[in-house]
Amino acid sequence: MRWAMGAILLISLNVMAAPPLRFAVADSWAMPLIQFERGRPTQGILYDMMLSLATQVGVPAQFNVLPRARVQSAMEHGEVDVRCYAAQSWLPNQSGDYIWSIPLLSQRDLLVSHPDQPEVDPARLPRQSIGTVLGYTYPTLQPLFDADQLQREDARNQEQVLEKLLAGRYRYAVSNQWTLDWFNQRLLPGQQLQGVAVLQEQEIGCYVRNDPGVPVQRILRTLLRMKMSGEIDEMIRLYTGASESAR
Repeated sequence: MRWAMGAILLISLNVMAAPPLRFAVADSWAMPLIQFERGRPTQGILYDMMLSLATQVGVPAQFNVLPRARVQSAMEHGEVDVRCYAAQSWLPNQSGDYIWSIPLLSQRDLLVSHPDQPEVDPARLPRQSIGTVLGYTYPTLQPLFDADQLQREDARNQEQVLEKLLAGRYRYAVSNQWTLDWFNQRLLPGQQLQGVAVLQEQEIGCYVRNDPGVPVQRILRTLLRMKMSGEIDEMIRLYTGASESAR
């Protein structure tokens, strides 16, 4: 028993002594991806995933909360080591030396409107503002923004976008499926916002700064194990009631 307690203490001391794994956390994320309290993440799918990753790698987790537009710059300047919830298509001109994980999550982006609105083709909408998140790219809608057929009305995070839609600031907004479902939980059935068009579905993963001071291969192997074992699926199920395999 004394030996076991000593071993646990030794492991704990080693973890405390190791340099932290620094994660980039965008302040535009919302539940069920992540929840902020006093500016710090406290729970959510991504929080649980990053914390478990660091624990299994054997190092402390450090969450660096950044404006969405600062995240890639922080990676390039070595201020953070890992960025999760990203797709390679979002970073076509990515500079620097990074290694990507396997796909870990699927993001479904929707055009969202008020209850009882029919499905629409975004390309056929009359000129108007669309609720969007500051710094986010929307490839399906970008040609319409470029042609000034639709105009972005940016909010700081995804929840604020939906709040403004609910308040009638605009008729349509963009949201991922998970955040929409989470937001609707607090509304009566007749008030719940609904998707009226699927804009895109993308595979999402993490990428790691390829630096000798970062345990890159250990991180990637751990993420692979977390995905294949169903651990990430279970985190999704905890917050959404559904798993990736059911999507």
